[in-house]
Amino acid sequence: MNDQNQQEVTIRDNPDMSRFDVLVEDTHAGFSVYKDFGEIQRIFYHTVIFDEFGGRGLAGALTRTALKTSVQAGYRIVAVCPYVKKWLSTHHDFDDATDPVSREHLRALR
Repeated sequence: MNDQNQQEVTIRDNPDMSRFDVLVEDTHAGFSVYKDFGEIQRIFYHTVIFDEFGGRGLAGALTRTALKTSVQAGYRIVAVCPYVKKWLSTHHDFDDATDPVSREHLRALR
């Protein structure tokens, strides 16, 4: 393992910005943006890992933590973000907490 894999990674909800942030050694490395829809759904619509932090598995760790935290808080997941959609297609532990995207979800993001 190289030193990059030994760096401390922190993932936390940032409700003021409606996103989950990922930090590497306290440096902002990316985020996953969400919009709460109604009282029980959370739409994830955009995920970014900054180029200098690519290739470290941060997007997967960020997505897992964001979804797990959201489900534990009582939300159902609506995946509009292409990365989150793809991630969910291979991580079936969230199948029971995922709802399909509707026109209303897409309208809410405009």
